[in-house]
Amino acid sequence: MNKNRHRGSSLRDLLREDGVLEQVEARAWKRALALQFRQLLAEQEVTKAEMAARMKTSRAAVDRLLDVSNASVTFTTLGKAARALGRRVKIELVPA
Repeated sequence: MNKNRHRGSSLRDLLREDGVLEQVEARAWKRALALQFRQLLAEQEVTKAEMAARMKTSRAAVDRLLDVSNASVTFTTLGKAARALGRRVKIELVPA
């Protein structure tokens, strides 16, 4: 009988064991942030070009910020984007 070594474990345990947990979490966080920014842009009727002007950056940088598959974003960019929409970023450390 072939026993499943993952039976009873969580998805987090499986991802950790496979060595991809941090990468998957980073993509999930970025996806959630990108979706929040997209929603705020729509609610406030702000175009990407206007967002770029408010952030004093390029439209390409805004496109990267809104790209759910691009997990690279700096705290500086997050802060600029949040301020451009009248928000602030809150990051906290919680128990693992």
